[in-house]
Amino acid sequence: MGDVKELHRQWCIADGHADSLMWNRDLCERSTEGHVDFPRLREAGVKLQCFTLVTRGFPFIGGFPLFAAWRKWPREARGSEWTRALWQIEKLDSFCARSGDTVRVATTGAALEDNLAHGRLSAVLGVEGGHAIEGQVERIEELHRRGVRFMGLTHLSNNDLGGSSFPMMGNRGLTPLGNQVMEEMARLGMSVDVAHASEQTLTDLFAHPTVRYFCSHTGVRAAGGGWRNLSDAALRTIAQRGGVVGIILAPVYLGGDTWDDVVRHVEHAVDVMGEEGVGVGSDYDGMVALPRGMRDVTDLPRLTEALLKRHPESWVERVMGGNFRRYFRETLGGG
Repeated sequence: MGDVKELHRQWCIADGHADSLMWNRDLCERSTEGHVDFPRLREAGVKLQCFTLVTRGFPFIGGFPLFAAWRKWPREARGSEWTRALWQIEKLDSFCARSGDTVRVATTGAALEDNLAHGRLSAVLGVEGGHAIEGQVERIEELHRRGVRFMGLTHLSNNDLGGSSFPMMGNRGLTPLGNQVMEEMARLGMSVDVAHASEQTLTDLFAHPTVRYFCSHTGVRAAGGGWRNLSDAALRTIAQRGGVVGIILAPVYLGGDTWDDVVRHVEHAVDVMGEEGVGVGSDYDGMVALPRGMRDVTDLPRLTEALLKRHPESWVERVMGGNFRRYFRETLGGG
């Protein structure tokens, strides 16, 4: 394990998905709650962490305002999906400002590389569900100005942009508004995260000639597991556009709760997409369990260890972060 931790210090370990901001913890402080904070990310050797803005909960419940009240969000932040998104952006900005310049939001490829050169963690911001803009396409430009660089059009339920992969949602496609949003994202250079898109919405997205898409957290259907895992055809299409698929660590999508189950999904995705197409998308702090033997991000070296038993270091380095580094260097933009 010592050698693996040394590799984590050397490599750009990257993770495509964490929902830590919604829990209203101080990410500058090491906590025994949840899976992720800045000290634990540093201990694990993570250099690039995607943080997503969650503004709506499970379908049929409408419990997100109750969740936010329980987590002591201020009243003004809880009022709407848009205010929830902005409040989480402001929280991350304040954490970065208090981090002693050890964490910065990466908004360009050059900034990402500069952070790596200076030993800083790069936080990459995304939105989980385009309902956060409340139907106002011009808000995408404001999100971009505030540092957001990717967005999933849907989350756990259908919305005014398109269809969700959640069960019993009817496999809806992109709406006219969804198409407008996708065009605006393509114009601004924001990536589309396909993690919660229905099959028909995926098909509609993939038909766009220029938008960049990736999947921040998923299992792969042919390796078993849960309801929203991606098909081999979807994996191939994402790879053809230069995208990366982050393999989720949640047993419900893996069809098992061991490191071998994670490895099985990673290996199948690499077989389909090639070595450049696969990363890790944990879904830390996303109300899901982790594999046995993993309490939080500090146990991530165990996955590296499991992969190194079967593959060379260069292969494992790409999966554990090199591919997401390449993808975001290409897609975060310049300026």
